[in-house]
Amino acid sequence: MSDPGIPAGKRKTASGNPVMTSIYTADPSAHVWEDGKVYVYASHDMDPARGCDLMDRYHVFSSTDMVHWTDEGEILRSDDVAWGRPEGGFMWAPDCAYKNGTYYFYYPHPSGSDWNDTWKIGVATSDKPASGFVDRGYIEGLGGFAMIDPCVFVDDDGRAYMYYGGGGRCEGGELGEDMMSIKGAMREMEGLEDFHEAAWVFKRNGLYYLTYADNLEENNRMRYATGEHPLGPWTYRGIFLEPTGCSTTHGSVAEFRGQWYLFYHNQAISDQGNLRSVCIDYLDFEEDGSIRTVVQTKEGVRPVGSPPEPDLGERTYPASEAEVGGGAEVDETGIAGRLSGAGAYCRFGRVDGGAGGRAAIAVRYATAERLAKLRLIVNGRDYSLLNALSTGSASAFEGWTTLTVPLRPGETNAIRLEGGHGDVRVESLVVRPLGD
Repeated sequence: MSDPGIPAGKRKTASGNPVMTSIYTADPSAHVWEDGKVYVYASHDMDPARGCDLMDRYHVFSSTDMVHWTDEGEILRSDDVAWGRPEGGFMWAPDCAYKNGTYYFYYPHPSGSDWNDTWKIGVATSDKPASGFVDRGYIEGLGGFAMIDPCVFVDDDGRAYMYYGGGGRCEGGELGEDMMSIKGAMREMEGLEDFHEAAWVFKRNGLYYLTYADNLEENNRMRYATGEHPLGPWTYRGIFLEPTGCSTTHGSVAEFRGQWYLFYHNQAISDQGNLRSVCIDYLDFEEDGSIRTVVQTKEGVRPVGSPPEPDLGERTYPASEAEVGGGAEVDETGIAGRLSGAGAYCRFGRVDGGAGGRAAIAVRYATAERLAKLRLIVNGRDYSLLNALSTGSASAFEGWTTLTVPLRPGETNAIRLEGGHGDVRVESLVVRPLGD
């Protein structure tokens, strides 16, 4: 999980899987940018789910060591897309690319209420990797079949290529210099076996790899092909990820500090195929360049590089000073409990947002339940249900659930945690302004 405010003594020795646990994330697109961090651009399964309709509110996560992850906050939602579906939702698997000082965020979204026949590939841009994105419209001239799961690969020579597809067909083409138009025409990627969706392209030792999800019923696997040109033709090479226990599979591959990794999702937290969670495991190659079968683990990966330093700008708000209501109580030890009932809440007032802008909110809690939840309300706005995974007992305050949200400047913010989703006890709230 992302971990703003966690003391050095709570640093992890492995990432654990799933990696992001506070909210449900899927379809991870991983990139290492020039600042030396690895970033994951993921889709967001809104909780409670309704099929794939309510996927919305893209978040970005970053890490300096592959183990400790920071939620950088929301970068785009359907409300920000003027040309999009009036009812919102349907913000499916995205990707991001960087060229000439600009980050380009690509996402599939319908332009009309008849969502299945109006897919477009939208583009938002920023001069920063994880904030400040503004929608720029969609790539014109595309269509004819399932226009989902965009992937953008920028080659060593600076030329950029886009891939997308579903329903058994994958297309690719070269992007123009503006990164928002297609140079020439898209064409079908030849040589893929049993393609379903979720194309991803990367390059290693001069060889291009195209990974994708297959059509195994209710339990997609990941397959791959290789080629000598970013648009093929491709040679099918085999299966490298077996089913994850989730009805869908979607992943990306990235190299960080000399090691290759596979980013993918499962449903280990929710046991529901439309409430998914991002995982990371090692990806290794044979001498001939073929990919070894990825071993799915609960431990995840070990740290490389340096973990983030404790932030001196964070502030802790003890639950003993919070307002409670709806049946919730603060006991003699200063713990907010009895949050299991509908309407129960714990409210922190006069929360300092610093100069205003993004701030990481972390709730320290204990619960004996396998999975409890708290609804996060900030300044009257409903942000999400936050997962509170078991800490082993109701007195083990080792749990952290986090989300990054915008705050107003100064001590003008109110943060409310609403219960009604399991027995969870709150010890404190930690707030860390991100300084933008």
